[in-house]
Amino acid sequence: MKHFKYSIWVSLLGLGLAAWWGYSQGGIPVAMEAVSVAAILAVMEVSLSFDNAVVNASILRDWDRFWQGLFLSVGMIIAVFGMRLLFPLLIVAFAADLNLVDVWHLGMSRPEEYARHLTEHHAEIAAFGGMFLLLVFLDFLLDEDKELHWLGHVEKKLASFGKVPSVAIMLAIMLLLTSLLLVGEHEKLAVLIAGLWGILTYVLVDVVSNILELEEEDPQVGDMLKRGGVGGFLYLEVLDASFSFDGVIGALAITKDIVIIMLGLSIGAMFVRSMTVYLVRMGTLDKFVFLEHGAHYAIGILALIMLASMKFHIPEIITGLVGVAFILASLWSSMHHRNKL
Repeated sequence: MKHFKYSIWVSLLGLGLAAWWGYSQGGIPVAMEAVSVAAILAVMEVSLSFDNAVVNASILRDWDRFWQGLFLSVGMIIAVFGMRLLFPLLIVAFAADLNLVDVWHLGMSRPEEYARHLTEHHAEIAAFGGMFLLLVFLDFLLDEDKELHWLGHVEKKLASFGKVPSVAIMLAIMLLLTSLLLVGEHEKLAVLIAGLWGILTYVLVDVVSNILELEEEDPQVGDMLKRGGVGGFLYLEVLDASFSFDGVIGALAITKDIVIIMLGLSIGAMFVRSMTVYLVRMGTLDKFVFLEHGAHYAIGILALIMLASMKFHIPEIITGLVGVAFILASLWSSMHHRNKL
């Protein structure tokens, strides 16, 4: 439980604030409704992002405790106020040609109109997040240095294509161009630009990571960066952002109250981060060797779901269950593999 003590405190604080906010809006009945909705949103966020915790853990396990703690503290602030509150406000500000203060008042006084502006740009959000997550999956799938293959010969054969330079980028751009068939003519350019920005962001974060790898020039600095670093921190924050898009849009189907959305998703995000640290500290990925594989396959499916959602409505429960199914399947395979050994 010690790994989740901060999550529990944040949950109590968040639910308390939700109760206070609901009470200020309409007394005890509204307060009870606000608490229940915040709890539902927290559960939804955890179910959608559990695979994110596994992937984060696969990166964080080589970091020292300072960077792990920084990801849990400063990264959490970015996740809550940056992605669950500020980013949706920026989208609406851009769409409605308003400043952030006016958008905040819009969300507080006319939540239906605020939600309409946000959902109108769902296709661009899905294209950006879908492309970034797709490259996370493809870089894992096409890693020729990967020694353990969940799907055996098939996965090993696919990994061999990683010898071809930029094959992941090529596949991502091809899928992005194909996905333009799902949107209307007036949306194609915006979706294309958003998708290219998703690809560019992934490449830029990778470039920053490589620039900061200074081991050959300065072994002492290089060793520090291997145990954590700005490049890896940026990568995890963008990865978290890509996962949060789906949660923010899905939350609007449950409530239009931007305060309750921020509180509920923030509780879930805190638990996801605590699960990440738990997986690292307990060495879970070393015990269940295919767990990382299952998480990456779940991310690949999520990327496709995000692209498909530009035209089709896909319930959040389906998205969450798909991720859980891959995690459970990889856990079973890991236990079977350990028993064989």
